[in-house]
Amino acid sequence: MNITFYDIYLVICMPRVVHFEIEAEKPERAIEFFENVFGWKVEKWKGPIEYWLITTGKEDEPGIDGGLSRRTEAAPSTVNTIDVPSLDEYTKKVQSNGGSIVRPKMAVPGVGWMAYFKDPEGNLFGLMEEDSSAK
Repeated sequence: MNITFYDIYLVICMPRVVHFEIEAEKPERAIEFFENVFGWKVEKWKGPIEYWLITTGKEDEPGIDGGLSRRTEAAPSTVNTIDVPSLDEYTKKVQSNGGSIVRPKMAVPGVGWMAYFKDPEGNLFGLMEEDSSAK
């Protein structure tokens, strides 16, 4: 096998997702949804535009934080997937907080369980429960 400089560059400097953004027609409704379902902390940014910062967990844990703004386009362009300890439990939380199922629970063999949802603002997102025995 021939390893090139480019291969080494990709391993050392591979681009990573470092921030996500969610758009909402009614930010207050989206904030309430994500705080209630996932326990995320959402705070109004003190900058010159209407924007909220989302903290999804502790700084020393894997994952990324993001932001929320008013919707500027009709359709979402990115789907974020959120790791949860129990897909069944979080499916109930999503539904009881105004979200809906887009694609029900399905196995990703050897990886875990996955489902897709929409929040009350129509944003698509995925939930994943790790389970190497999923078939």
